[in-house]
Amino acid sequence: MDVEIEKHADALAVCQSLLRCPSVTPADAGALDTLQRLLDGAGFATHRVHFAEPGTPDIDNLYARIGTGAPYLLFAGHTDVVPPGAVSAWRHDPFGGEVADGMVWGRGAADMKGGIAAFAAAALDYIAKNGAPKGSIGFLITGDEEGPAINGTTKLLDWAHDKGERFDHCIVGEPTSRASLGDMIKIGRRGSLNGRLTVHGRQGHVAYPHKADNPIPALLTILQALLAPALDAGTAHFDPTNLEVTSIDVGNAATNIIPAGAVAAFNIRFNDTWSAETLAAELSRRAAAVAGEVRYTLAFLPCNAPSFLTPTSPFTDLAADAIAAETGHRPELSTSGGTSDARFIRKFCPVIELGLVGDTMHMVDERVPVADLEQLTAVYGRILAAYFG
Repeated sequence: MDVEIEKHADALAVCQSLLRCPSVTPADAGALDTLQRLLDGAGFATHRVHFAEPGTPDIDNLYARIGTGAPYLLFAGHTDVVPPGAVSAWRHDPFGGEVADGMVWGRGAADMKGGIAAFAAAALDYIAKNGAPKGSIGFLITGDEEGPAINGTTKLLDWAHDKGERFDHCIVGEPTSRASLGDMIKIGRRGSLNGRLTVHGRQGHVAYPHKADNPIPALLTILQALLAPALDAGTAHFDPTNLEVTSIDVGNAATNIIPAGAVAAFNIRFNDTWSAETLAAELSRRAAAVAGEVRYTLAFLPCNAPSFLTPTSPFTDLAADAIAAETGHRPELSTSGGTSDARFIRKFCPVIELGLVGDTMHMVDERVPVADLEQLTAVYGRILAAYFG
């Protein structure tokens, strides 16, 4: 269905307003206020929801909805950003929202205030032209995606569910495009599991190795068993599971001492062949098979990032059709990249991720083309028109 959608500059104005809020996690700095005022003015029922937990930063979140029936299309995202680093290294104020060289500049322009601005502008434009939808449009916005992700999306979803909110589909506005706008939609994500291998030895002088027990050779042997053979060959929608050793440490500043222990940290990005539990069991089996008499511990951190897949459906087709109509090309459906809040949303409804090109996210001089911002707004507008058509 080819729906004519007018491009407009509203998304740029919204994006600039959001960029001028220095909302470095966990600070909000007015970003949610900015968005809430826009949605209140368009007739949304808005709720500011605050969550706290000992040992974690308190976080403000925003939930908004217009309409009362189904189908219910939810837009999700985060207004918090990573620190800008050395401000002097930026060509433009990281919290200035300046437009120069056809780009809007600032921390969060790509990740992901630009995406929020685009779907907010598209929703406001749709409502202005059509009135309240024949169904519902919602926003689920957190300030805790770049931080611990404890007092944000996961708790806000539970809060909404407890109040009877039921979503049919969700679009997360993360910067999923790779080289050009709309060339990729994320329909799933790999899981992430962190582990730590500790081998216990006995300290001693390097000249008298028979009096010591060097843990390093055993550590390397066990690590090699974790790394090979490959855990799997990948699946139809996922790359092979990958284990990366991220740190090896013996805490030893001397060259003539055999250390008492050695520790290796690692992260596994895993596909839908595994759960965190089955993966931990397989790695534990591999370690035990080669350890022999070695004294070691293999521990895994709690996993809140399982792999998931949103199967192709009329909804994914609708989004792909909207991109094709606006950009002239169909997107790749991918599960690549890191984790996102979609891992929490997938428990409540089918979810896809669709947003700007992410080349500069988290970098000095983060920026996005104004033309991309406007085109993404038009894509979201086409999705809304077709979804409620």
